[in-house]
Amino acid sequence: MALVPYNVNNLPALSKLHNSSAEFHFADHHVRLTQDWNKLGVAAVVWDAAVVLCMYLELGQVELTGKVAIELGAGTGLVGIVAALLGAKKVTITDREPALGFLAANVKENIPPDQLGAVEVSELTWGQGLERYPTGGFDIVLGADIVYLEDTFPSLLQTMEHLSSESSVVLLACKIRYERDTNFLSMMKQSFTVQEVHYDKERDIHIYKAVKLPARRDL
Repeated sequence: MALVPYNVNNLPALSKLHNSSAEFHFADHHVRLTQDWNKLGVAAVVWDAAVVLCMYLELGQVELTGKVAIELGAGTGLVGIVAALLGAKKVTITDREPALGFLAANVKENIPPDQLGAVEVSELTWGQGLERYPTGGFDIVLGADIVYLEDTFPSLLQTMEHLSSESSVVLLACKIRYERDTNFLSMMKQSFTVQEVHYDKERDIHIYKAVKLPARRDL
């Protein structure tokens, strides 16, 4: 979501993110993603949360075959790409406009030609232009490390509410860095049931599953 370049020299622990590419093996495919830290900052590198969410999806804990999925704040697109490789019927991979060309190139590089028609790269700034996306139109809503800027929390929640129906599953992979991150989970619980379904101790990544609460009907 955020297109904020960091000075990698001041963050030596993040030096691997400065590499021009990152490579993985998911869904019986070799996945090679271009990274571009200098141009797009945090939006153009693979974070641990995305890797852990892909590992979780590969375990088959959530049924993807035949499902319609959307990834929010996709960055390099790893999660959406893996969802497509695992059999999702339709995957919409979204981020803000400056990242779309970079994101589309990663999709083209890693999705087999006969599946490209099932994957769409689309602009989505949270809380804006939501009418372009069907209300409750997605079976699975995916997000990896998108909970970190407090100013975006209301619009992120609004977006998830719009995209989800009561039968949708929202999966968020998060590194809980600050109290504000848990505050977002509390905000979610006003509209969703939220439970932690996985924790990767090595990478300190939590995965939360959320399901939209039934609409209240006034008597």
